[in-house]
Amino acid sequence: MAELMQVKGLTKSFGTMQAVKSIDFSIQEGRCVALLGPNGAGKTTTIRMLTGLLAPTAGEVRFHSLPPGEDRRSLIGYLPQTPAFHNWMSGMEYVVYAGRLCGLGASDAKKRATEMLERVGLADAAKRKLGGYSGGMKQRLGLAQALVHQPKLLVMDEPVSALDPLGRREVLRLLKELKSETTVLFSTHVLHDAEELCDDVVIIRAGEVALQGSLTSIRSQHRRPVIELKLEEGDPRGMAWARAFVEKSLSGEMRDSWLSEAELRDSRLYLTAVHMDEARQGLMEELARHAIPFSRLEIGYSSLEDLFMKVVGE
Repeated sequence: MAELMQVKGLTKSFGTMQAVKSIDFSIQEGRCVALLGPNGAGKTTTIRMLTGLLAPTAGEVRFHSLPPGEDRRSLIGYLPQTPAFHNWMSGMEYVVYAGRLCGLGASDAKKRATEMLERVGLADAAKRKLGGYSGGMKQRLGLAQALVHQPKLLVMDEPVSALDPLGRREVLRLLKELKSETTVLFSTHVLHDAEELCDDVVIIRAGEVALQGSLTSIRSQHRRPVIELKLEEGDPRGMAWARAFVEKSLSGEMRDSWLSEAELRDSRLYLTAVHMDEARQGLMEELARHAIPFSRLEIGYSSLEDLFMKVVGE
């Protein structure tokens, strides 16, 4: 698989504050890449540098189809987190306008705008003013303008974070289709979306790359058997038992038994097992011995969210 873009030593400082600290990663053609990190990690700053909207303090971004130093913006389609629209324009006028800004001729811009509005499900609303569009419609319109010039790389910053459940589902459906047609990079803090859509992940923490690789390889390297126990809310016995259980785990008393990690989040107890059969039996014995009420017990494997929490919390 050919390499589309390479990032080397990318750095951005604002005065004495270093927002992005010499990060390296690459994007392969035809892949969907999720840029993950907590708020303030440097995701938006990184994306603005990749798209040419922000000059880096140091480092470089190279497209392998372009000579060094040549403007890469014509190869990129960009959807910002909060796209700005002229509400007096119609959907068609806006996408044609975006196409002309990207260098398309008038007839080509009109043709591509018609195709893309049909593609994103806005053909019937093409003549409506943007002031009457819903949030989900505007996000789909943003995708249409980002794709109107047939870019090599589609870049999106938190594409579904501001949408209601219906709008989010519509945009995610479109992204699933688009990732089979072009290379996609999107930032998000919604781990479920990343796990559902992406092939590769780059996790950044405090402006540095904490973990990167294909989702398949990361899962195989870091996946652990886990148990999630949902305690009965409002029952003080269960919470007291869970806190004592976690303290025993942290003190090392259970290190050579069936448990390797334990964490209590609100009324949920998350356990990482050494051997699942022994863990299941040991936990049930503990619950029975102390007569602890619970509402749900789930057994499975650690998710991308579990790994994310571990990486960004280190």
